[in-house]
Amino acid sequence: MALLEELDYEPKTPNVLQRGMQRIASTRPGAWMFSVTLQPVDRFLFDRTKGRVTVPGLMAGLPVVMLTTTGAKSGKQRTSPLLGVPVDGSLAVIGSNFGQESTPGWVFNLEADPAAVISYGDKTVDVTARSAGHDEADATFEAASAVYNGYAKYRERADHRVIRVFVLETAD
Repeated sequence: MALLEELDYEPKTPNVLQRGMQRIASTRPGAWMFSVTLQPVDRFLFDRTKGRVTVPGLMAGLPVVMLTTTGAKSGKQRTSPLLGVPVDGSLAVIGSNFGQESTPGWVFNLEADPAAVISYGDKTVDVTARSAGHDEADATFEAASAVYNGYAKYRERADHRVIRVFVLETAD
């Protein structure tokens, strides 16, 4: 069974207000604000609602998945709210870090140990991450723009680094 089916993952079309919030979030100040405030609030809300509600889902109509990785240095479990991008029956995640200067920590975690857990709604699946090749990463960015148009702006702002893309596949 494909990962999208296992998770019952289906992005919804954002309404007018949510599209407006997406435009704000894709700006440099909006992205910075969300990069600083979103993760702890989103994890709290996700946990309390058993995966039914996330801040980006509510405010911007964005499909958030929770990716749990093993810390590359600490060995501890780390959970990050990320946008899931549908790719050929699976999901991809993009290490854009809101277009900020640095690469997010979860990227290094996946590079050190590709075994992870993905949660969406009340579903949880063990996955293996693989780094997307150049052409596949470009295709993923194109698909991501259909989910959230801010990715193009993030890519422009972070052009000083390679933004890593990972495809998540159900673990064997």
